[in-house]
Amino acid sequence: MVKIAIDAMGGDFGPEPIIEGCIQALKQKLFIPILVGKKSEILPLLPKRYRDKISIVEADDVISMHDAATDALKRTESSIYKAIELVKNGEAHGVVSAGHSGATMTLATLRLGRLKGVLRPALVALMPTKTSRKSVILDVGANVDSKPEHLVQFAVMGGCYAEDMFKVQNPSIGLLANGEEDSKGNELTKAVFKLLVGYKGFKGNVEGSDIFNGSCDVIVCDGFVGNLVLKASEGVASTISGLIKDYIRKSPIAITGALLMRKVFVLLKKQMDYAEIGGAPLIGIQGCAIVSHGKSNPKAIKNAIFQAIGYVDTGVNEHIVERLEALKNKEK
Repeated sequence: MVKIAIDAMGGDFGPEPIIEGCIQALKQKLFIPILVGKKSEILPLLPKRYRDKISIVEADDVISMHDAATDALKRTESSIYKAIELVKNGEAHGVVSAGHSGATMTLATLRLGRLKGVLRPALVALMPTKTSRKSVILDVGANVDSKPEHLVQFAVMGGCYAEDMFKVQNPSIGLLANGEEDSKGNELTKAVFKLLVGYKGFKGNVEGSDIFNGSCDVIVCDGFVGNLVLKASEGVASTISGLIKDYIRKSPIAITGALLMRKVFVLLKKQMDYAEIGGAPLIGIQGCAIVSHGKSNPKAIKNAIFQAIGYVDTGVNEHIVERLEALKNKEK
């Protein structure tokens, strides 16, 4: 059975939403959760009927959002360090944390190590589209400065993720640029374009709108650009949601229309809600690490756990190693 280590102390709201999310996940799926954190704070929030179903690993230290990510390697008593160590030692298959994202990625990369052949791990985000399935975009923040060969590997890893996690056959892969023409882009994207030409599924350059229109399954970019896209998208979604609420409150006609369109608004909110996804996997490392939003509610934690279970069950890592090895042999 899949074992998931959960950083109970990570997140902006303390252990309560994390524990509640863990319980919600247990109600729907069979897995073994391991909560890592201060036992004195965890136990009072854990219903007695779940105490024999959830293990607790004591961790006295908590890395706050204000701490430097590099300090995480020295903080061996912290909840995220101990959660990562459970995966490293084979006591858990994956880790979920809504805590310091930089600390989680640093520890996952350096303590767990990269998969064979992987130069740099990447953080994956799932973006809503006008079709029924989401687009996969990477890297969204694990690497600020990337080289062309890194982005080529992101394309390979993103393709494997789309195939295994979402059962997308022959996923289309696009390179994020400032235009669809082959000549568009900066020095980095132009170099990546040349390396990806001929790779299965590569459709060339794509624009920002292609992230959301469903025309491309996997969008590749460097972590600096990807993180800006992610944060801007979150901001737009929040603004649109707020504007809709304001307009409805101000207009009696809009209120009537909103009541008639209630189902549509519910579906729209679901599409835009980060809690529906749960977190971003750090892809390219040994094991599995899901980086969740600091403001994660129980639903987000539940879905992050589901993501971790799915990642482990589908064997994405083995697929990535095989695909990178095949690409390496082809280049020889």
